[in-house]
Amino acid sequence: MKFPFRLLLAALAAFSAGCATHAPAPTATTSAVVATATRPAPLLLISIDAFRADYLDRGLTPTLAMLAQTGVHADAMQPSFPSLTFPNHYTLVTGLVPDHHGIVNNTMFDPALGRFSLGNRKAVSDGRWWAEATPIWETADAHGLRTATMFWPGSEADIHGRHPDYWQPYDGKLTPEQRVDRVLAWLDLPADQRPSFLTLYFDAVDHAGHDHGPDSPEVDQALRDTDAALARLVAGLKQRGLFDRINLIVLADHGMASVPRANSVLIDQRIPLDEVQVVSLGVLAGFNPKPGHDFAAIERTLEQPQQHMRCWDKTRIPARFRYGSNPRVPQLICLADTGWRITTTAQLASGRHLSLGEHGYDNADPLMRALFVAHGPAFRAGLRVPEFPNVDVYPLMTHLLGLPAAANDGDYEAVKDMLKPAAR
Repeated sequence: MKFPFRLLLAALAAFSAGCATHAPAPTATTSAVVATATRPAPLLLISIDAFRADYLDRGLTPTLAMLAQTGVHADAMQPSFPSLTFPNHYTLVTGLVPDHHGIVNNTMFDPALGRFSLGNRKAVSDGRWWAEATPIWETADAHGLRTATMFWPGSEADIHGRHPDYWQPYDGKLTPEQRVDRVLAWLDLPADQRPSFLTLYFDAVDHAGHDHGPDSPEVDQALRDTDAALARLVAGLKQRGLFDRINLIVLADHGMASVPRANSVLIDQRIPLDEVQVVSLGVLAGFNPKPGHDFAAIERTLEQPQQHMRCWDKTRIPARFRYGSNPRVPQLICLADTGWRITTTAQLASGRHLSLGEHGYDNADPLMRALFVAHGPAFRAGLRVPEFPNVDVYPLMTHLLGLPAAANDGDYEAVKDMLKPAAR
């Protein structure tokens, strides 16, 4: 997504089959519970990666506009810091800010586990990286509700001994239509096998934004294509008599900002990189001490006012970011100004593709604002609500599913008025 883990896995076999390949046999307890009359309305969480809040105003997404007009539409949803894909997707399903759930960046270093990055399949599927939090599918499974994830960060890992009941490794070749059809197939399962909580992930808008910039014709086309997939979903739900019986939450992890090719901070021209451990570059760069070198002097240099970026020792990061206490946060972080990237002379000279759109910036920046739309039997109709932080989505979802919420940073009271009185 960057989920761009953008790795090519084997094509999914027997895609039209009703069950996913990674589905454990149902236990007697699970089957008994989900078959009861108390089973909640199904909840489908849909992420359109990098769908900036104002993209809805472009008039290119009529299906999404219909859901917003007939359901709940937030002015925007504020991502958690850093406004990156993996940290925010895990925030959405745990209710914890990245500093508290441990996925503090798309690229990380842990002394015990080594390096983590989106393209590192071994790390992505290692539950130890994700174990500082409890994702909602784990709680749902523990309380007898089946779960299914059509791609979601963390869902490929065995977290505390659990996967979702149905899940698939990320495969960027799977079209939006195929992803929709898989979700519909899960909803076609017999009642005792059917998931109550599902996720669906679209990444075309994010890819187009990175490759061509948020104001490009390619982003506009990605918006149209993704909306067509949503239209396919809505039609499929209506055909099954589910459209008025399923709760839909359609959102994004973050927004997107334009980054001209010339807007590069060359960090190697400001500090000697051979004297630090470079954890990450990009919008949010991170550095750790290297034995035998004066890291304090490097910090003093970078914590002075810098052109096009701000740098802090992790103990001095502004409190509003709620970031810096987790051991995986590098000792020194540098945040690029919106519209800039942090890179090196060598990387710039390598000829590698430069993203013309980026995120990860200050989560208070309007360009980082994310989409939020909700529709279904539990939600009020035609309601517009102010911007709210994305940590509040988790307690909203646990309420809808009748689940006890794990410890989280969200506030159900702040979002409960989205619901009809009977559903609060």
